Amino acid sequence: MESDKIRNMDEFATVAGISRPTISKYFHDPESVKKSTRARIEDALERYDYRPNIFAMNQNRRSTKNIGILVPYLADPFFAEIARTIERRCIDAGFWPIMLSSHGEQRLENDALDGLRGLRVAGALLAPLGRRSDKRALEQFCHAVPSVLFDSEVEDMGEAFVGMDNSKSIPLIVDYLCRTGEAPAFFEMPPVNPNANKRREAYIGAMERLGHEPQIVHVSGDNWNFEEIGYSEGLKVLASGQLKTNTVLCSNDRLAIGLLAAAYERGLRVGRGTGCALRIAGHDDHPFSRFTCPPLTTVAQDFAQIAERSVDTLFRVLESGGSLSARETSRLDGKLVMRESA
Repeated sequence: MESDKIRNMDEFATVAGISRPTISKYFHDPESVKKSTRARIEDALERYDYRPNIFAMNQNRRSTKNIGILVPYLADPFFAEIARTIERRCIDAGFWPIMLSSHGEQRLENDALDGLRGLRVAGALLAPLGRRSDKRALEQFCHAVPSVLFDSEVEDMGEAFVGMDNSKSIPLIVDYLCRTGEAPAFFEMPPVNPNANKRREAYIGAMERLGHEPQIVHVSGDNWNFEEIGYSEGLKVLASGQLKTNTVLCSNDRLAIGLLAAAYERGLRVGRGTGCALRIAGHDDHPFSRFTCPPLTTVAQDFAQIAERSVDTLFRVLESGGSLSARETSRLDGKLVMRESA
């Protein structure tokens, strides 16, 4: 390796003995240059340990290869897993993913949208806050940047939406719980995104169709700390004796994980065998759900399919010039996962 540090593409072109336009063409698409030239460039890259500033290159182009990815709470393993798959798909396709989190705050979501517009992203994959979102800011962004929404649907925003069909997944597990034991109460999640209301309404509809009276466990708290909410609110509910059933369906698995801890602290055995006082089920198939004690019965979301379909849809949008003939909606079915907690 040469000792001199190569500072920019002009210097690299000089030491490699290849024209600057050809070097630039190679970095945009290696297959676009002759095989012999490509070999010379790659040999020089090894010798001089030069790596171009792809970000700066993109910013100098009218249409960048940057893809914006915005999630509400990156610490949530659900979003982390989807974002990881999206990020890798973008990289493999030759795009440069820019990952941002709104941390559950409208101000930070707006800042992230402004930042992505400033970076001139070619397209964006968004999981917006929903009712907390600044609808005008979100609409302006989607109008300016080809966008696909995932997980959290905001009506008429973006070129497409990809997410779970709560109207099917919640009845799926309500039916199972009713067939195998007492009808469940519903431990709701704070209304931090559109799935909260959709799942509660789906639960009420499923219970009424089966001839049962819905019982909603309302919670205090308006943030993404679901395990803490499940634990603290669960302790209150279990101590109050207000439950009319021994079965609880939580709006998501993170709430259920907190409720499992509350039940343990109250000395209540959770499960479906002899001596069990409580059945607990969740929704999402959180990556930790199979490792709780007992393992959590839930409805699985297909993280990989949500990510893959979101990216594929965005690529189709970009290939079609930035828009589709009509807004598309893909709602995916869930899969019942039966474990020991219910």
